[in-house]
Amino acid sequence: MYAFPWLLRLLLLQEGDQRRLWRWLVAVLQESISLPLEIPPDEEAENIIWSSHKTLATVVPGKEGHPATIMVTNPQYEGRVSLLDPSYSLHISNLSWEDSGLYQAQVNLRSSQISIMQQYNLRVYRRLSKPHITVNFEISGEVACNVSLMCSVEKAGMDVTYSWLSWEDSTYTSHEGPVLSTAWRPGDSALSYTCRASNPISNVSSRPIPAGPFCADPDYASEKPSTDLCLLTKGLLVFLLLVILAIGIWVIRVQKRCRMPRMKKLRRNRMKLRRKAKPGSSPA
Repeated sequence: MYAFPWLLRLLLLQEGDQRRLWRWLVAVLQESISLPLEIPPDEEAENIIWSSHKTLATVVPGKEGHPATIMVTNPQYEGRVSLLDPSYSLHISNLSWEDSGLYQAQVNLRSSQISIMQQYNLRVYRRLSKPHITVNFEISGEVACNVSLMCSVEKAGMDVTYSWLSWEDSTYTSHEGPVLSTAWRPGDSALSYTCRASNPISNVSSRPIPAGPFCADPDYASEKPSTDLCLLTKGLLVFLLLVILAIGIWVIRVQKRCRMPRMKKLRRNRMKLRRKAKPGSSPA
């Protein structure tokens, strides 16, 4: 389970016979989250009704040390929800995009007519993968080179922010946004730029990208294949060698099978010749 236990915002309202508590929570796709339930220590719950768009589950606390029972009424959550004793907090596993949204727990108390309403705003996010950098550059004459760096993350989802970081004279400079435009001239410092992508549950950074070499040598981009391309090329070479080795072994076996009948035939012919050459015995 991976989730931020801290609360992004906490708001308590009292309205007549209801007390409302709001919580904002974030969670990771395909992992799990617990919706924390708070019941005053001097109160006892008659039952708890969990809902999201429609009724999700009903919880009946156990009596005399017996565990609580939970009845799941929404097929979408069947087999994915459980209770965390003794707080009756709702635990949801194998989260999907559809699990994002508003949740509500209605706690009906035994000792009074007051019901506690706890509401949650849950957002599900994907862990970000390594950023991909696209470089475009344009050399204008012999004095300037305009470089455009674009940062992107595959299947990024919602609420992703991008920023560019560079290091110059012991000072970090930053630029917000997925696209960074800069200019480079011969004699300028050899700056490198790093893209950082973030969402509420993860942040990742690219490898440093030097701007100068793209301008100083237009063939630099083609001479620096990506790591993925190198790995793919090596994999193909290994596969090709294995195929060649397998074909060689098969050819050797076929040749051996073809030679076997010839060898047997030669042996039979030699035996016949030896029998003919051996002198026979004369009758007495």
